[in-house]
Amino acid sequence: MSALEIVAVVVSFLAIWLTAKRWLLCWPTSLLACALYFKLFLDVRLYADMVLQALFGVAIVYGWIVWIKGKGDAGEVMVEPLLPLQAWAGLAAGAAGAVAIGWFTSRYTDAALPWMDSALSSFSLVAQYWTARRHAASWLLWIAVDILYVGMFAFKGLWLTAGLYAAMIALAVLGYRRWQEARSAN
Repeated sequence: MSALEIVAVVVSFLAIWLTAKRWLLCWPTSLLACALYFKLFLDVRLYADMVLQALFGVAIVYGWIVWIKGKGDAGEVMVEPLLPLQAWAGLAAGAAGAVAIGWFTSRYTDAALPWMDSALSSFSLVAQYWTARRHAASWLLWIAVDILYVGMFAFKGLWLTAGLYAAMIALAVLGYRRWQEARSAN
């Protein structure tokens, strides 16, 4: 456990909590968390997750813009339904990305867990995109991904980060419930 990991955990937890509450401050907080985890993942050779943090940075800027435009009359961020075709397309893109990234990292890098790291990174991008598009279903994908991340980070000895992801599962459950309530109120 390093000081970098401790700070990254605290900032990440705050970012997820702000996202569950649908507060715009979640986006700059998430951007800081990405930068911190980029460095941490570089240090422990989880390259797909390191690249994921850079891609998250782009997705965060996109999400911030979408959320600013997606406010309702009361100033709250509106939740949008995820259509079945969108869900299947997102999951197919996640699977394709997992195979492509996994092949590359297993063949051309010394990645510690190339296939698992790649799959989780790819499906995290799908979940991030769904979050940016304000789909409550994003939280369900986050729950699945975070459960697997707990195991991967525990295996790598990143105990504090594994604990963060365990807490993020609880936050994702809270986020899903809150977003479902908000969707019902629309």
